[in-house]
Amino acid sequence: MILNRLNAAAMLLTGMLFFNSIEGFAQHGKNEVVTDKAQLAKLKAAVEASPDSLSVHTAYTKAIGTENPELEKQYAIWMKKHPKSAMVPYGIAKAYLNEESPKAKPYLLKAVEIDPKFTEAWGGLWSDGERWGDFKLSASYLAKAAASDPSNPTYAFYYASSFSKTDEVKWTKMSLEVAKRFPDHERGAQALYWLAVRSKKTVDKMKYFELLHHSYAPGKFNWSASGMSSYYNILLSENPQKAVALAQEMQKTEKEERKQWPGMVLQAQTIAKAKTLMDQKKGAEALTELKLLKLSKYSSFKTELELLKAQANDVAGNTRGAYDSLIVVFAKSPSTALRTAIASYGNKLSKSTAQTDADIWAGLNANAQVATAFNGLKRYLSPGEASLADYKGKVVLLTYWFPGCGPCRGEFPHFENVVQKFKGKDLEYLGINIVSKQNDYVVPFMKGSGYSFTPLEDVEGRAKGNLDNRNAAPMNFLIDKEGRLIFSNFRTDGDNEDDLELMINLLLNPKQA
Repeated sequence: MILNRLNAAAMLLTGMLFFNSIEGFAQHGKNEVVTDKAQLAKLKAAVEASPDSLSVHTAYTKAIGTENPELEKQYAIWMKKHPKSAMVPYGIAKAYLNEESPKAKPYLLKAVEIDPKFTEAWGGLWSDGERWGDFKLSASYLAKAAASDPSNPTYAFYYASSFSKTDEVKWTKMSLEVAKRFPDHERGAQALYWLAVRSKKTVDKMKYFELLHHSYAPGKFNWSASGMSSYYNILLSENPQKAVALAQEMQKTEKEERKQWPGMVLQAQTIAKAKTLMDQKKGAEALTELKLLKLSKYSSFKTELELLKAQANDVAGNTRGAYDSLIVVFAKSPSTALRTAIASYGNKLSKSTAQTDADIWAGLNANAQVATAFNGLKRYLSPGEASLADYKGKVVLLTYWFPGCGPCRGEFPHFENVVQKFKGKDLEYLGINIVSKQNDYVVPFMKGSGYSFTPLEDVEGRAKGNLDNRNAAPMNFLIDKEGRLIFSNFRTDGDNEDDLELMINLLLNPKQA
């Protein structure tokens, strides 16, 4: 599975494990196949001696390899020989699950048929069901996994989380119950973490982060440690002095090999000092302080920092500098917050809306590049192949994905919310599947999910140029009607759908930004 390029905690959005590249995905479940007949015979004998042991099944399936046609033949024999053993079909199902193979499903169904309380088999059906796109059926499997073992914190957490988009009240209540029931388990901390991250209101985010902070020691629970980083970013904007206190506390328990919090203490102190200076109308001094800050590559505070710099410029009487700086930032990383600030500073400079729009487009045009053409991508839902030229005259929202990609599936509903607002407009929504081994999932996924993107299959080894996904998914691009790449490497979630809507609107109506 594939890197999603956000912080490590966010990589577990849907409860799946992710790998850093296509190569990593290919190696998942890839083992040294054993060719020595004596060794295979020994592993086979171990299964026959202990058919209810998962470890012996794992050793055998790794040794023979899932590509070997003898694997299914052997398991057909064993299932017939041990008709009451749910572990036998699960043994081969687990091997296929590890590779996200569609072949897992019938064996998982056989396992739960034999043992309706087989928690991990129900869990396997749940994760496999997500790849088929039948979310209602998948949710029923998850419910059965949780019911089969109420003491299991993993499925209690995932079952509670499954209501986050359909019943917010139930999700909140169940997540708090998970945190209360499992005070010594990471899943309890994770339940509070996601309550904080997914809450819409800042006040609720802060409330749940505080609860996480006090209920789960960050030095002991990884989800709490990750949560404190997210909480810190909110505090930088809302209460920088409190961010200083949190960072100072965290650096005392930080592991020696990481040592990120001392820098974050300094960062919060700088923000607090700059805001105080601006309150004192000392904009130039505040800007000097802010320019000293060096944020990490993945910091979520980058836009906020640019807005603060612009504010300092404005306080110093350099409104033109504030305006120009945000035009540059917007061209690379657009957001509604930046657009609002640009309009405000433009108004102070007596610029009309048309003039502001023209300045924004001058910035976008300066960075625009002709999108690297693609050709020969197989269509899944209709005959023939697709090329970028087929969509000339349309804005193209392009995402790289694959059925097993949890972050991709997590992003699709937000894309869909935005795309549906442009129904009937000149917008084409394309999804390029980068894992051909999962082709069997694609058409059922599209039919079951109801998502509106056009699925295409990637061509191995093709030159991607400026549309290169770098062996990662999801990776997103927006191409204008003239075939120029305007926006890239952005993500969309429940907090920033309006940013994607803004970007699409800009490209659909370049003279009406």
